[in-house]
Amino acid sequence: MRDIFEDIFKNDPLDPMEAARRHVRPTLRKRFYDTAGVTQNGDLFEVTLDGKPVRTPARHALATPSRALSQAIADEWQAQTDMIDPAHMPLTRLANSIIDGVAASPELVHDEIVKYLGSDLLFYRADGPERLIERQAAAWDPVVAWAANALDAHFIMVEGVVFAAQPPEAVAAAGKAIPTNLWRLGAAHSAMTLTGSALLALALAHDAISLDEAWKAAHVDEDWQMEQWGRDTLAMQRREHRLAEMKAAAAILKFIR
Repeated sequence: MRDIFEDIFKNDPLDPMEAARRHVRPTLRKRFYDTAGVTQNGDLFEVTLDGKPVRTPARHALATPSRALSQAIADEWQAQTDMIDPAHMPLTRLANSIIDGVAASPELVHDEIVKYLGSDLLFYRADGPERLIERQAAAWDPVVAWAANALDAHFIMVEGVVFAAQPPEAVAAAGKAIPTNLWRLGAAHSAMTLTGSALLALALAHDAISLDEAWKAAHVDEDWQMEQWGRDTLAMQRREHRLAEMKAAAAILKFIR
């Protein structure tokens, strides 16, 4: 069982689109179990295959503090057909990352979110055309206002892409809203890297914005470019894959309170 779990996720996380670009054919393992389930072990809920605990690549138990979350992960395993494809198991992959990575160095994850707050996507606005300016304002201004009103974090908006330092007190105030729970911290970090915005991730974590709103806000510029120059099929396929990752992060934020 040890070699099987290590083989399945040893290249995790791997974007299928990036794998295709590199001409890498993932090595998939045949499904070797009948039933995926959940068993309580103390305060945790372990994901099991035919009653045996699933292990992360670092050999920790694949277990969460939420039965609903563990069941959702088990459902991913149950949904596998003849072969086990990690590309279709975003919750499992994110759980592995949190258990093996975030739990070992939560302060590094926290600090990276703080770093993002210093140069967040939402602070850098287009200087034209007017329709793009309006779209950015419609999608981003409510989140910036939420940070100011709910977090007392007053950031500076900048036209163009030239870096502008944000007020340290604003970054510090927003930093206080970063989740301390390891699972929520890992989910927020994942949402941040997927959207390019720590503010969007924090707003999602605090129920100030919906998943759909956060995802649309993250792609205002990309959608504008596609409207002007045509849809990029590869970019849309990559976005669909990343949306599945975003849904996994949102699920953890929902299940872990």
